[in-house]
Amino acid sequence: MGSRRGGCCGWLIVALVLALVATAAVVAIMKRKPGGGGGSSRRPKPLPVPGPPGAVDSKYGDSLGVALQFFQVQKAGKLVDNQIPWRGDSALNDGKEEKLDLSKGLYDAGDHMKFTFPMAFTATVLAWSILEYGDQMTAAKQLDPALDGLRWITDFLIAAHPSDNVLYIQVGDPDLDHNCWERPETMTEKRPLTQINAKSPGSDIAAEAAAAMAAASMVFKSTDTTYSDTLLQHAQKLFTFADTYRGISSDTYPKLQNYYNSTGYADELLWGASWLYHATGDQTYLSYATVENGKAYADWGRPTWFSWDDKLPGTQVLLSRVNFFGSNKASNAENSGLKSYRDTAEAVICGLLPDSPSATGSRTSGGLVWISGWNSLQHATNAAFLAVVYSDYMLTSQTAAVECSGKYFSPTDIRNFAISQANYILGDNPMKLSYLVGYGSNYPQQVHHRGASIPSDVKTGCKGFDYLHSTSPNPNIAMGALVGGPFQNDSFVDLRDNAVQTESSTYNSGTLVGLLAGLVTTSSIAKTFT
Repeated sequence: MGSRRGGCCGWLIVALVLALVATAAVVAIMKRKPGGGGGSSRRPKPLPVPGPPGAVDSKYGDSLGVALQFFQVQKAGKLVDNQIPWRGDSALNDGKEEKLDLSKGLYDAGDHMKFTFPMAFTATVLAWSILEYGDQMTAAKQLDPALDGLRWITDFLIAAHPSDNVLYIQVGDPDLDHNCWERPETMTEKRPLTQINAKSPGSDIAAEAAAAMAAASMVFKSTDTTYSDTLLQHAQKLFTFADTYRGISSDTYPKLQNYYNSTGYADELLWGASWLYHATGDQTYLSYATVENGKAYADWGRPTWFSWDDKLPGTQVLLSRVNFFGSNKASNAENSGLKSYRDTAEAVICGLLPDSPSATGSRTSGGLVWISGWNSLQHATNAAFLAVVYSDYMLTSQTAAVECSGKYFSPTDIRNFAISQANYILGDNPMKLSYLVGYGSNYPQQVHHRGASIPSDVKTGCKGFDYLHSTSPNPNIAMGALVGGPFQNDSFVDLRDNAVQTESSTYNSGTLVGLLAGLVTTSSIAKTFT
């Protein structure tokens, strides 16, 4: 969960030792280079633009259906049409101390905290996924679950923003929460609220919430105009709040540094402005991201890793969309900024492709992009999502290739990289293990998740740690959970105490849904969101 590190040293050492043992069962080097085999010294011809969604690839359609269930697993509040038999109503009193209803939203990971920052990021990328791949989701009969998961978050965000310059960014005390091991339905601990405001700013979180609500406003525009308008109004006010009262949330509240330690807010301001431009068509937001703040904040030319903390790669790809498909009203200066975003997006893509001269060396022998030991799958999933989106921009605009230091890569090459990461997650890896819980016949049995680990008819009180330390499989399946993932040697230790590898974070699910939806079937994407 974010950058959580405290209290993990003992069991992390155990996990590392066990990983060395597990390595004996791992295939050290795969004979092929996953996601590779592409690239040419000559620029290829443009590929034909695909038509409407065709036949559904059952692997990706089925795994998409599984992945979307995790939003149901993580729901707080009064459940409606509950599809998870071991889940029930919980956190019904959240927000009541301030006369607010903050009961909805999603629990963060294997705990019962509500952190607005990663939850809003989940909503932003889930909304983006629906905007790009709603037709594919429809073809796979998975659009409704995606919309339901998104709205459960945005309902919370609306309630968490009761006035222009106030946003509640946390529900619960992480120390109290993490000192308990219990089902959410039976928890009785105090769940205090934390807010940002003009005197206690958090531009990073406010701007991320603005991005989420702006993106979601476009998702719901055709089906619920009143709700869409409400989301957009909140988004605009939150962006103004974020831009006017600047500060980093984890500076305002240093305790957040133990959980979601934000490294800055400039990326979220650009991200928020970019989404508001798409939602409103207001050129002032485009100018904000390109002319006014691009050189200062966008770090053009330096690719980074897309995550809940770093929105720059997402912004680069999102604004590339405008460069690909054009903006009739953009000024020369704005178009120059858009070109810089696209150039940097291409640098991101070139770093991902294994046969590119600028390919990152940060990957496992099995072909997985691997950046960090904690929640290692997040970066691979996020990178693959951006890759499939970018490849579809290229296909739809009939852009033949990206150039990576003199070598050309087609949309198919980029899509093949995304496929390699998705396939690794789904079981094509040295452990022959599906890291998506509930998909396939071999997936982790001891997910680090309180509700999944305790039988639904057992009342443990706060101290149900026997279930944490049990070596038995979880009695409940956390369907759709994407666990943390393998170590750099492709090994995985399926122990509930090994939270580094077996905990699932909700924010992983947004980009995973987008990645799988993008692979369900090949088709063109819409040139505009509205």
